[in-house]
Amino acid sequence: VQLVESGGGLVQPGGSLRLSCAASGSTFSIYTMGWYRQAPGKQRELVASMTSGGISTNYADSVKGRFTISRDSPKTVHLQMNGLKPEDTAVYFCNLHVTTTSRIYDYWGQGTQVTVSS
Repeated sequence: VQLVESGGGLVQPGGSLRLSCAASGSTFSIYTMGWYRQAPGKQRELVASMTSGGISTNYADSVKGRFTISRDSPKTVHLQMNGLKPEDTAVYFCNLHVTTTSRIYDYWGQGTQVTVSS
């Protein structure tokens, strides 16, 4: 399974960015795709996720109302980030998570840098 991310960059506080992630090589029909982020010296944390049916979403409290996860195909997800703050600065990783009866799978993208600074 490969996850390819795009869309990071440098933006001023209050600005917007849109991250995209395309998964290939996965044959799983039930999974969760989402975004995590890791700032320097901090643990990786969940930002937002969406189940494979596209119905259920989950957001970190710190981004609710500002970030929106969406998809335009079963294996492509986007993260629209509005009202960005300096504390949103981090490397953002796309994740595909699968839980079966016998095993848990976690696949990660290479990460894309998001920097919020004036």
